[in-house]
This record gives sequence, C-alpha cells and structure tokens, in this order.
Amino acid sequence: MSSEHEASGEAAAAPSRTLRADAERNRARLVEAARSVFAENGIESPLENIAERAGVGIATLYRRFPTREELIAATYEAKLAEIADITEEASRAPDAWTGFRDCIEHFCATQAENQGFTSAVIMALPVPAEVSVHRERLRKSLAALVQRAQEEGTLRDDFVLEDIALLLMATGAILGVTREAAPHAWRRLLAYQLEAFRAPGDPADPLPTAPTAMQLRRASEAHRARVRQTHRTPSTP
Repeated sequence: MSSEHEASGEAAAAPSRTLRADAERNRARLVEAARSVFAENGIESPLENIAERAGVGIATLYRRFPTREELIAATYEAKLAEIADITEEASRAPDAWTGFRDCIEHFCATQAENQGFTSAVIMALPVPAEVSVHRERLRKSLAALVQRAQEEGTLRDDFVLEDIALLLMATGAILGVTREAAPHAWRRLLAYQLEAFRAPGDPADPLPTAPTAMQLRRASEAHRARVRQTHRTPSTP
C-alpha cells in the first residue's frame, strides 16, 4: 500500500517539477530577449517585441514580470553587478585620478553600446534585494573613489556623486543624435567634461578627435527623420 502512495506522489511531483523548469526557461528567455531589445531600442520598447523575440506569448511575459520596471531590473542586474565590480577595482587603483577617469569612461562606453543603460541607471527603479546589493556596492565604491581623488588633489573639491548622473544624461543626449553618424562624438564631449572635473592646475589630457561637419550633418538629418517618424500621423482613408 505504501509503495502505491509513493508512486502516486512521485507521479504528482513530476509535472510540478516540469512546470517549474518550463517557467524558469521562459523567464531566462524573456530576460535575454529584453536585454537585446532594450540595448537596441531603449527601455521604452514595446513589450510585445520582447515576448515575440523570446518565443512566448505576452501573457507569459506578464506572468513572469507583472510590470515593466521588474523586467528592466532583472535585465540590468548582471550589468549593474559588472559595473560595481569595475568600480570597486578602480577605487583601489594606485592613481586615484586614473581610476576615476577609467571608471567614468567605462560608464559612457556602456551607454554607447546599450541604449537602455542610461535610463535604467538614472530611473532609480525599485529593485529586489539582490540587485540593491550591487547598487549599494556601486555607490560606496564611487564615493570612495571620489574622496581619494579629491584628497590626492586631482579632482575638484566641489565634485559630488550627482555630477555623474548629470554626465550620463548629457552623454545620453549626445548619443541619441550621433550614435549612427558619428558614434565616437561622445568621447570628445566626455574629455571636455573630465577636464572640467579636474582640480585647478592639474595637467590636461589631449582631446579626442572632433566629429567632422559631414558626420554632424548626417547625425542631424537622421535625428530629424526619427522625430518625423515618431510624430507621423496616420493617413485618413
């Protein structure tokens, strides 16, 4: 009798394990699809595009991630952990200014590669505890790096962490216009901004090459075309 109960219990448990495994696979596919779509088109991308790329229905997406914010947080958890690791390493660099500069350049290079990164970082989304750990590591490492560079005399005394958010906003705006026609234009802007962050009297680094007039004209034309497409009204029959 007991063997019959054990057999029936195992039979009931098997479908349950299968359902959990299917759910986990669907979640992983959705996160990977969202990572790609957000990187390509920003975090405002239609969720239907993500579900289609993941090969699941939109109802499955909402079961796994009831809100867009939850999906964004899950998508950028690994990237946030990576950036926290890089910042911790930079905070231990022998030369504090070099660590600070390299860290900021990495942030902006990530923006250039990933259209959704700036919004995901600046939005200060409510995130689960495991993601909050990475965010707090990042904040503490940046604060330590800034303090070391200021004590070293290479970073101006009135620089604050909020200036990094302003920098990311400015770089994101430049990338929004120049990403295709002049993809490295942000580096010159960043170089100017880094020089503005330097303590007075600290020697300057050479600036990257400026974008050409042709590149900027193409960037302006492409941006105008995107704006027209966004605001295009449907034709009436």
